[in-house]
Amino acid sequence: MGTIVQLTAADGQQIPAYVATPTQPAKAAVIVIQEIFGVNVHIREVADAYAQEGYLALAPAMFHRVQPGVELGYTEADMGAGMGLKSAADALAAPGVLQDIQAAIDHAHQSTGGKVGLVGYCWGGLLTWRAACLLKGLSAAAPYYGGGVTSEAESARQAQIPVMAHFAELDKWIPMDSVNAFKAAQPQVQVHTYGADHGFNCNHRGSWQAEAAVLAKQRTLAFFKQHLT
Repeated sequence: MGTIVQLTAADGQQIPAYVATPTQPAKAAVIVIQEIFGVNVHIREVADAYAQEGYLALAPAMFHRVQPGVELGYTEADMGAGMGLKSAADALAAPGVLQDIQAAIDHAHQSTGGKVGLVGYCWGGLLTWRAACLLKGLSAAAPYYGGGVTSEAESARQAQIPVMAHFAELDKWIPMDSVNAFKAAQPQVQVHTYGADHGFNCNHRGSWQAEAAVLAKQRTLAFFKQHLT
């Protein structure tokens, strides 16, 4: 269903992105930001699913600057590799990989002429929150269990667009007290929590929780319908 396009960031860096195209003219675009496992089969499936909902969906390769062609699974070894790549990407000089998300936003605008939303998972959830606060051309953002989003530094940021954030109540990486503090600090953000664990949206992981995944997707689609169309 998808193809690969080359995005050009502000510094001239070429970044590949998986693009899923709807069967009818796209009503808007949704950019899908990966977990620490690269643009793997799950992220491609997420993009395909948004295309089936009528959106042009793009998933940029967020590790390309530090290692091209990353596509990991969900074993312990994959987790370690992904964490190392995340650390390397986070260590890039500012604006780092945020300029690659901006390139995806710009490409989406040029391709559809419509509004652009952003959805991201795990590390991609954190990048989605930062993009909502710092980048231009977005109309809505939906971070899922973004590690670091509830930190004091991130909670001090202000989103420029509507945000719907999804968190897992059993997530050992993101304690619920920090989620509650984020919610108090960000009253304009729609915050939803689920009786599930980190990664509940991914049906390739043991932490997948189908009921939570379906509910979060329904809420996100309604949110995007409100703000993107």
